Amino acid sequence: MTRFSFLKGHRGEYLVVLQFVLFFAFIFTPAWNPLATPALMDTLAPVRWPVLIAFWAAALVLGGFGSIHIRKYLTPLPYPVDHSQLVKHGVYARVRHPLYSSQLFAAAGWVLFTLSIPHLAILVVGFFFFDYKASKEEGWLTERHPEYAEYARGVKKLVPFLY
Repeated sequence: MTRFSFLKGHRGEYLVVLQFVLFFAFIFTPAWNPLATPALMDTLAPVRWPVLIAFWAAALVLGGFGSIHIRKYLTPLPYPVDHSQLVKHGVYARVRHPLYSSQLFAAAGWVLFTLSIPHLAILVVGFFFFDYKASKEEGWLTERHPEYAEYARGVKKLVPFLY
């Protein structure tokens, strides 16, 4: 491997860059919805806060336990590290990509809290992005761990119990 092989993106480097672009776009995009008047937002406040807390709690659980369970193999790249072993326990028994799921749950919580149209658009793009990134990663994981295909048939990809 040459010193600048990361520029070729063989291990998913471009996907990591795109993920950061989406993350910062989400963070720096102002909330906007012409139908979300202050009166409507006040009326919905008793629902908005519990929904935000629930989604962010789910994001913390998925991201926290997902990181703990693969701590020896954690890398910013979707390409598995050479010494990786297939992790199928804990949160990985419920969802195959809890670290991606955590970001989607956190973003969904914010979208539901703010009712922001631009954030909803970025969330939709983010969902398709993470679905693609997870599929790419799963190809590499299947090459490294032939039993991954069987595991994938029994565990949802990004949203526990749904998808």
